[in-house]
Amino acid sequence: MSKTEKLFTVAGTAKNPNGTVKARFANDLVARIKILNKAGCTDINLIELPQAMTKLEALKYLTEQGITEGDAGFAVANKLAEKAKVAKKGEVKVQASAGIKAKSTVKKATVTADAVESTNA
Repeated sequence: MSKTEKLFTVAGTAKNPNGTVKARFANDLVARIKILNKAGCTDINLIELPQAMTKLEALKYLTEQGITEGDAGFAVANKLAEKAKVAKKGEVKVQASAGIKAKSTVKKATVTADAVESTNA
């Protein structure tokens, strides 16, 4: 987990006024429900998480709790796939950077050794 990744204590789903269902995250259950109601959202299904979690962890937790049916399940599954893809992409970048750095260090060492050999000849 990166240091800048935000943690949430509430997660769930809600249906927008246009009919789309979205995964929702918050840190205050009552305030979030009030905001969603004011915005015209319906089918609000938010739960308090056992501890503060990232969005990826919260989505996995929702799946474990059985939020897998209907539009809510679809919204959670889609968001989980999106977050997992982003997390995986970040891991690949870190590994590639480490490999490139090591390779360039080796190249510099080789050049230095060649230069030393040519001055000794």
